[in-house]
Amino acid sequence: MANTKSAKKVMRSAERRRLRNRIHVGRARSEVKKARKAIETGDMAVAAEAISSASRWLDHAASKGSIHKNNAARRKSRLMKQLAKLQAQGK
Repeated sequence: MANTKSAKKVMRSAERRRLRNRIHVGRARSEVKKARKAIETGDMAVAAEAISSASRWLDHAASKGSIHKNNAARRKSRLMKQLAKLQAQGK
């Protein structure tokens, strides 16, 4: 437990940031999960739309500082790679 006044303030502000970040991170994670499920179904149109939505929410979370921009880029890249693989199988 914090002892000094400044340490107590840091704890309060850290908790506020944690709650704010949870909103962005949670939404991005949900959208990525939806995109992965859409890819598993094999429907190209649905998968492309889901990946677009996931990409949007990952960028939003990164812009707010909830996740690192490279983390968002890596996740988007992996989703795009899975979509490309699905497109290659469909041809």
